[in-house]
Amino acid sequence: MRTLTEDQIEIGAVLPELSIDLTPTVVVSTALATMDFTPVHHDVEGARAQGSKDIFLNILTTMGLVERYVTDWTGPEAIIRRINVKLGVPAYAGDRLDFNGTVVTQDGPDYTVEVRGKVSLGDHATATVTFTLPSDRTI
Repeated sequence: MRTLTEDQIEIGAVLPELSIDLTPTVVVSTALATMDFTPVHHDVEGARAQGSKDIFLNILTTMGLVERYVTDWTGPEAIIRRINVKLGVPAYAGDRLDFNGTVVTQDGPDYTVEVRGKVSLGDHATATVTFTLPSDRTI
């Protein structure tokens, strides 16, 4: 996989959509991978007892998926400078999380992408991700 170059990025560029099926296995395994043992992320009855309809993604997983969405597009050598995520509705097991994004600014070597992650209930996450491309590589 190649990393994008500056001449391949324009303000207003739309990133390809990414869809992730939130199977129970995905929700539970990502919670466990982030060492989040809170019952609402792995125990359906525990989640329902807390007022949820099902288990749902944790914040660390959401943050990681937002970063993955951008770096899948930029390529592996891009350096993430900042991520700002605002959580919305829960991303429940059995739903699908659809990401889309747009390049909104460039400030010197830094580019910022606005990212939106939607589930059937609405926006699960809205985010901005700022990254820099490596400048000292040979192509």
